[in-house]
Amino acid sequence: MTTRLPEPWLRGPVPGVPPLLQPAAHAFLMAHEDVTAALDGITEGELWLRPHGVAALGFHLAHLAGSTDRLLTYARGEALSAEQRATLDRERTLTEERPPLNRLLTEWHETVAAALRQLSSTSENDLRAPRLVGRAQLPSTVLGLLFHAAEHASRHTGQLVTTAKLVRAHR
Repeated sequence: MTTRLPEPWLRGPVPGVPPLLQPAAHAFLMAHEDVTAALDGITEGELWLRPHGVAALGFHLAHLAGSTDRLLTYARGEALSAEQRATLDRERTLTEERPPLNRLLTEWHETVAAALRQLSSTSENDLRAPRLVGRAQLPSTVLGLLFHAAEHASRHTGQLVTTAKLVRAHR
C-alpha cells in the first residue's frame, strides 16, 4: 500500500510565496501532481484519443502550459511575444502535430516552476495593480490574473484526469 501525502494546501506554506498567494501556489502544485499521476502509463497513441468526442489529453496538457504562460505574462504587465502567439495558434492544430508526451509534460513542469517563481517574486503591494488582457485589452489586476491562472490550470487538470480515466476504460 502506498502512503499518499496530504494535498499541497495541507502541507503548509510554500517557501518564499507571499501569504496572499499561497492558494495559487498550492493550486499549481496540486495541478502538477495530478497531471503527472493521471498520465502515468499513458501511451503516445492514447495521448491523442478523444473518447466520446472530448478534447485529447495532449490538448489539455499543451493548453495547460501555454495558457498558464500567457496569463502569467499578462500578470507581469507584458504583451505576448511572437513565440507565445505562435504557441496559441498551434494549440488549434495539436491533434495533427501530435507532440510527444515527454515534451508536453516537460513543458508543463517547467511552466509550474516558472509560476511558482513568479508568485514568489510578486509583492503583495502589487496585487491590485491594473493589467490588460489580450488583444481586446480587457481589464484585470495582477491578483485577478494570478488567481485565474491557478483556477484555469485546476479546471483543465480536472478535465485531463477525467479524460485519462476514459482513455484507460477503452483499453
